[in-house]
Amino acid sequence: MAKSSSAKSAAIVFGALAAGWLAIELALKPWLVKARSAMDDSDPDAADAAAQPSVEQDDERKHD
Repeated sequence: MAKSSSAKSAAIVFGALAAGWLAIELALKPWLVKARSAMDDSDPDAADAAAQPSVEQDDERKHD
């Protein structure tokens, strides 16, 4: 009996955490989108990666 009740308790806790995370994401979505885009804009590595072609694109050009 102890195993089933502990598994049930763990499932309830996990569900509650997931529901809480989802509620926070939905409630704060406008601010989170702004913050994530600001972080993307300030990341110099992301800008360099966007400017350089990927290896897959180079391979496709060689085969054409």
